[in-house]
Amino acid sequence: MCKDKNIRVGIKKLDFNKIKGKMLAYLSDGREIAVPVSFFPDIKKLSLAKRNEWMVLDDQFFTFNHLSKVYSLADLMRVS
Repeated sequence: MCKDKNIRVGIKKLDFNKIKGKMLAYLSDGREIAVPVSFFPDIKKLSLAKRNEWMVLDDQFFTFNHLSKVYSLADLMRVS
């Protein structure tokens, strides 16, 4: 995957523990985005332990060890 040239910020980490029912994304510019996990049905189906097995790809994408789908920072921005 390659970076979107129009996006100048990256994902530093994800957190599913801080706010119940939400996925919190920490961005490289200091912002935090909290979105309901229910907006991402595939992620919601994962147990909390499996949600915590995430990885960031190219700063702008993320996926999970137990999912084949790749999500983007643009997906997070669209629903926030």
